Amino acid sequence: MKLKRRQFLSLSSLGAVGTGIIGWALTHHNNSSDDFVAIAAKPAKKDLLLRFVSVADTGTGAKGQYAVAEAMNFYHKQNPYNLVVLAGDNIYNNGEIEKINAVFERPYQPLLKKSVKFYACLGNHDIRTANGEPQLKYPGFNMQGKRYYTFRRNQVQFFALDTNGNADWKKQLPWLEQELSRSDAPWKVVFGHHPVYASGVYGNNPEFIKVFTPLFQKYGVQLYINGHEHHYERTKSINGTTYLITGGGAGTRPVGRSEWTAYSASSLSFAAYEVYPNRIEVKAIGTDNRVFDQGVIPIKSA
Repeated sequence: MKLKRRQFLSLSSLGAVGTGIIGWALTHHNNSSDDFVAIAAKPAKKDLLLRFVSVADTGTGAKGQYAVAEAMNFYHKQNPYNLVVLAGDNIYNNGEIEKINAVFERPYQPLLKKSVKFYACLGNHDIRTANGEPQLKYPGFNMQGKRYYTFRRNQVQFFALDTNGNADWKKQLPWLEQELSRSDAPWKVVFGHHPVYASGVYGNNPEFIKVFTPLFQKYGVQLYINGHEHHYERTKSINGTTYLITGGGAGTRPVGRSEWTAYSASSLSFAAYEVYPNRIEVKAIGTDNRVFDQGVIPIKSA
């Protein structure tokens, strides 16, 4: 699993050009679904291993972020959880740690008071100040001072990545493969800021597809979570991995569909996950506290 560093450095220049923007122009349309379900408290199933949520591109301190945060708190009251995957762009516009109260501590105060832990990774806006170092050291992000790290909850192991163009890929990729290979967790969840597959403004990341898709298949990674694209999108299983974008944490941008898209929506939202021995049930939840997408991720693809 080697990739030349200059190939990764070129990723930051992909931006909104090429196939991503062309794909959006050709395929953009609104998803429609009658399967909107109000959130309601339900008895936890006996075999529930873990419940967690994910959100990204949050750190504006504006009303969109607060609306999503309120929905996350409402869901917590009905379905308690103590883990949030925070998939980058935690502080807009330039990762200034002095904004932490406005863009993190105040919006999520109800959850933080209930001992909900946020596990963050760095987005492209986060590295604009001191290459993100202040965020690595901030206790509320639980990054342990590391740009990439792993932790385990019950039968689920999480792997946080630095997917920025200036990341130390020479060290990070061997680390990821080593950690995946030694993990005996039946569930493996990787998260980073940038997408592998996406139908939004930026589109697919060809280099990430080349590197991550076979790596995830080899070691049985069932789920990759990211942001960067400001929409919600869940893929069908691609070589055993579901790719899920939860970038509507504070604002939205247009999204289309691709042949591998299971569902996509330009909605302020977060995603909630219930992990069982043989499946993960995922729900997309909007600021109206209603479920607008539901899917199941099997522990092994057929």
